[in-house]
Amino acid sequence: MKNRLKVLRAERDWSQQALADRLEVSRQSVNAIETGKYDPSLPLAFRIADVFGLPIEEIFMRD
Repeated sequence: MKNRLKVLRAERDWSQQALADRLEVSRQSVNAIETGKYDPSLPLAFRIADVFGLPIEEIFMRD
């Protein structure tokens, strides 16, 4: 699954650690999601969408 996480994070000038803190996950988890090595669980995807104030569909898309 592709995602816009890195772009959205950069637009807000947040580090991976800053986003991880907001999501209550590790920095490594944020990195793995950004690089496509890990697809987030549905609850985590909803938390990500909430943090950015966007619908899930605007963050994650099918390959």
